[in-house]
Amino acid sequence: MGVLLGNVGCQNKQAGQETEKEAGVQLWLTTPDKSDLFEHQDTVLAFSKATAGQPSIQVNEKQTYQEIDGFGYTLTGGSALLLNQMGATERAALLKELFAADGNNIGVSYLRVSIGASDLDSQVFSYSDLTAGQSDPKLEKFSLAHDQAYLIPVLKEILAINPEIKILGSPWSPPAWMKTNNNSKGGSLKPEWYNAYAQYFVKYIKGMQAEGIRIDAITIQNEPLHPGNNPSLLMLPEEQAAFIKKSLGPAFKAANLNTKIIIYDHNADRPDYPITILNDLEAKQYVDGSAFHLYAGNIEALTKVHEAHPDKNLYFTEQWTGAPGNFAGDFGWHIRTLIIGATRNWARTVLEWNLAADPQQQPYTPGGCTQCLGALTLDGNKVTRNSPYYVIAHAAKFVRPGSVRIESNIPEKLPNVAFKTPENQKVLIVQNDSSAAQSFNIGYQGKTITTSLPAGATGTFVWQ
Repeated sequence: MGVLLGNVGCQNKQAGQETEKEAGVQLWLTTPDKSDLFEHQDTVLAFSKATAGQPSIQVNEKQTYQEIDGFGYTLTGGSALLLNQMGATERAALLKELFAADGNNIGVSYLRVSIGASDLDSQVFSYSDLTAGQSDPKLEKFSLAHDQAYLIPVLKEILAINPEIKILGSPWSPPAWMKTNNNSKGGSLKPEWYNAYAQYFVKYIKGMQAEGIRIDAITIQNEPLHPGNNPSLLMLPEEQAAFIKKSLGPAFKAANLNTKIIIYDHNADRPDYPITILNDLEAKQYVDGSAFHLYAGNIEALTKVHEAHPDKNLYFTEQWTGAPGNFAGDFGWHIRTLIIGATRNWARTVLEWNLAADPQQQPYTPGGCTQCLGALTLDGNKVTRNSPYYVIAHAAKFVRPGSVRIESNIPEKLPNVAFKTPENQKVLIVQNDSSAAQSFNIGYQGKTITTSLPAGATGTFVWQ
């Protein structure tokens, strides 16, 4: 085995940095039995003649597709709480490992945060919680106090490591007083509060900006067709379109905000939801694109939305891993379906849910997810890296923001995706989706390498 990236205290970092500069093709490998966990292999693969009779992946940088914004996680309030409970030195080392892209660090480049509480916070809250029967149309009592306790300090530490990281904000619910049922769970947004809720977003973005945190984009509602979570909201596509065109879009324009507005943020079984909104030209003018999860439906549905509205972007923003986890199955599915599948279907991001939980998968709200395995399990200063950590590492470290997806064919049992980085490096992520070791060729500009992957393994191949 070569250099192990991603483990605190790993050795031979300088050797790993020197190896990266050598000519030829570098390989980082993860195997289902965990004998290799995003490990840099010592052997540099040299371009030569193809081996006859083997499958070949041909990489063509002349055919380009979407630009990539980044790969990462949701930094829930619960994740931020657990990070704050670490020692300052241990937290600093872990955040560097996660968010720096040099040396033995994995280079997370995109984060999703909740606007108010998600179901993986220790308590339910909004930024405008009032006594039952009260309302605050001018949002005079708006406060980011909950976020200032844990989330904002962690974000500031992350931004000190990577000032360019993109942050997406998603609400799980408006304040209860804006809803038909006056409750954090379920209900719908009352049309009479559309303008107030639009200003709620504006105040959030400006409040975070005052803390030195730029919110690159927002989704209007996490899982708008799942009102059974806590917090949650039911928001049908016609309601979301009306909210955008009547209130949110004009409010952003009046406030001179360039934060992107992203719609839907739910499962791939309902591509009709974002298409309905984008078919409304009044609403469409304010929309950057659509976001997806994959708890239902097929990843190919993203391409249906792209084909209906090719001028709008697509994002993959959430997928959980169920505790206690099955490393081989979870890692393989997420690489194949999300890192490869989502990006091959036009996604500019792939985000795992969520960054961290404790050994009991806490914290979570009453009625929140009780079995969501974090990319990290944090037990005080003890850090356990789970499958989503390595899923994101295989893409985030090398496919930096501004990279573009390029063409590659898919031989049987070798799903893959290729990218060209801003520094003109080529990155090819390949999975051996079979039960036996597989040898294959990688072809690029008339040159070829012959390589192999163990059964079920994933390799990230990098060359200049």
